[in-house]
Amino acid sequence: MTTGAHAPGWPGIPARWTSSAKSGVGTALGSRSRVWFTISHGILNEVYYPRLDRACTRDLGFIITGDAGFFSEVKRHAVSTTTTTRPGVPAYSTRSVCTQGRYTLDTLVFADPFRDTVIQRVVLTPTTPGDRLCLFALLAPHLGNGGANNTAIVLDYKGDAVLAAERDGDALALMSSSGWLARSAGFVGASDGWRDVKTNGRLTELYQRAERGNTALTGEIDAAAAREGVVLALGFGTTVNAASLRARTTLHESWEELLAVFTHDWEKWMAGHNHPALSGLARTSAAVLRTHEAKGAEGAIIASLSIPWGDTHGDEDLGGYHLVWPRDLVEVAGGLLAIGDHRAARRVVRFLRATQEEDGRWPQNMWLDGTPYWNGIQMDEAALPILLVDLLRREGALTPADLLLAWPMVRRAAAFILRNGPVTPQDRWEEEPGYAPFTIAAEVAALAVAADLARYAGQPSLGVYLDETADTWYAGIDRWMYVRGTALAQQCNVDGYYLRIAPPSDGDVLSAEAIVVINNQPPGRAIMRAGDMVSPDALSLVRFGLRSATDPRIVNTVRVIDALLQVDTPDGPAWRRYNGDGYGEHEDGAPFDGTGVGRAWPLLTGERGHYEVAAGNIDRARELLVAMERFAGESGLIPEQIWDGPDVPGRELVFGKASGSARPLVWAHAEYLKLARAIQDGQVFDLPSATRRFRDGSATCTRAVWRFNHRIRTLNAGMALRIETAEPALVHWSSDGWHTAFDTPTADSGLSMHVANFATEDLAVGSVVQFTFFWPGMSRWEQSDFAVAVVDAG
Repeated sequence: MTTGAHAPGWPGIPARWTSSAKSGVGTALGSRSRVWFTISHGILNEVYYPRLDRACTRDLGFIITGDAGFFSEVKRHAVSTTTTTRPGVPAYSTRSVCTQGRYTLDTLVFADPFRDTVIQRVVLTPTTPGDRLCLFALLAPHLGNGGANNTAIVLDYKGDAVLAAERDGDALALMSSSGWLARSAGFVGASDGWRDVKTNGRLTELYQRAERGNTALTGEIDAAAAREGVVLALGFGTTVNAASLRARTTLHESWEELLAVFTHDWEKWMAGHNHPALSGLARTSAAVLRTHEAKGAEGAIIASLSIPWGDTHGDEDLGGYHLVWPRDLVEVAGGLLAIGDHRAARRVVRFLRATQEEDGRWPQNMWLDGTPYWNGIQMDEAALPILLVDLLRREGALTPADLLLAWPMVRRAAAFILRNGPVTPQDRWEEEPGYAPFTIAAEVAALAVAADLARYAGQPSLGVYLDETADTWYAGIDRWMYVRGTALAQQCNVDGYYLRIAPPSDGDVLSAEAIVVINNQPPGRAIMRAGDMVSPDALSLVRFGLRSATDPRIVNTVRVIDALLQVDTPDGPAWRRYNGDGYGEHEDGAPFDGTGVGRAWPLLTGERGHYEVAAGNIDRARELLVAMERFAGESGLIPEQIWDGPDVPGRELVFGKASGSARPLVWAHAEYLKLARAIQDGQVFDLPSATRRFRDGSATCTRAVWRFNHRIRTLNAGMALRIETAEPALVHWSSDGWHTAFDTPTADSGLSMHVANFATEDLAVGSVVQFTFFWPGMSRWEQSDFAVAVVDAG
């Protein structure tokens, strides 16, 4: 046996995260316990502390050894089944059965409701009585979102044996109710306990410290005690002693009583909400949504307690999906409203108010303190919070005072949309710029809602301006995004269809031949024509009330979407995001590495279900709801994507089952709950009432708008022209080739845009309005002339 103060092999192999295919996620309700845990392949995976966006472990697994060189690692060499202890309560029982028939390992996992500790009760049962097995726990600390620079320590705390780790002000401590028969700290791949136990069947190298590397801790559990049940307590703190104190305190409590409190709190919360009584998945989905809400930053809800394809990512991928995306946050708040959790939805609005940027937008995604992670701009993420306020209002979740408090946020967001829309720098999939159906539908609906709220707040003139802009952009939808007469239209036997995205241009007229550069594709496959691409995103025109579900243009588009993107699985249909998508595994199942093949998304099955509700096809919508339930599988967790290729057993990829991306995707669970509510109500749950004029045909557009980020080239005869600038300006203009010229000053709209209106309704077809600008603030003339031609409205 080798012993030593310091383990050799610094710093170990490069650190990696672990599988994103979770079978359980959980936390205790209330603010006293600041730990969140995940389960996959029968063992604990990432545990988060003290914030929901800070992973502190890679995994905590088990090895069982025995005579004749028997070696079994539970996550690799056992078949595991994980279930909740009670419906809708995120405490989990896992049974792992050895593939060689030597043992059964039963674990129970939940969080201490009173302190920062994860509890795991372990029972090892040999298949053959008298079989002398050894049981080892392996813990990989990744404190503070990092696998590097962790110091692993073997120590005693007040006479009790501890496996501990620390890194930059975070610490953990693992203690066992039966103590440890042997312990060691080491560097992964060089002196870790896994390598030692694999080689020798037991721990023969006992090291006390492994300093600032990719480290591992290994402890032998008394297998005899484990036959009756051993409790492991994984405590966290700012120091090793603080973490050890919490773990030790937990062990001094009755695990049965702690579980009873944990369960009572969750069942009390669950009983306070109205769950669509369509399946047990509604309770699981509600728990998933609530589990992903932060403590100490209430209303912040992350996208997923997972890192897509985590076992191929290291410390360079700090965020994973444990970040707040404003889009996902709003979608999840809608799911909470669907089950009647008004308090949680109000918390989301408060968080959005607190994290809104000065210019009115929100970060593409952010840490829990509002710090941006990625810095892209997605216009739907400015529009959706406005729609959330409207949904809360319609659900009776906001008092008049609450609504007035939310108005400044809505006003700033609407001003940002006015200044920067309708084109988006990134679509909702965080990829290409241009005119995108989902984004424009959200923008137009948000402006219409903001107009209503402006009038409610006593600012009717702002309401008029917002409505006029919404009507103008609404009138441009077909001009920007509906394409006719393409080869794809002929192939699908339709007149035309709404495309996935139209690249921005100096004008605002769609060209099917325009080139789209696709993200996540290698250079040879990264270019497609705009007219060749479609997406289920077009269904948002119905979801947000800008088109009827039976509109021939929508019906045509649905036919094309189904022809190109629908995947029929044994569990039901799912749809890909768009043709040409590269966000997913490669053809052979290799993990996404910046390129790949986009797979089918269960949440798009939910979105299709909302379309069917809008069309009055409730039975079809219910079938799609059932498909979402089946996509959740035994775990009850809905994945981001499902594998839509031939089975690849070596990579755990099965046709129609979860791929290697995120599971669960919280947005997908929210979509499930909203669809269940929509089916129950017989109408789309989150349809804005302010867009009714678009659905009933009463919306009118009497003007066209020119601005520097949207330079229209034509004006329909009979329409007025509006010119908008970000700064005060004097517009110098002529409609007769500069034979006569006029100067019109802009006026402040009250929403950070300056507006000049021109009475061009009587200009004949063929007339050209020419103009330039004088900028008083800089005392200079614009050095270019601009022109808008009057054309036949037909």
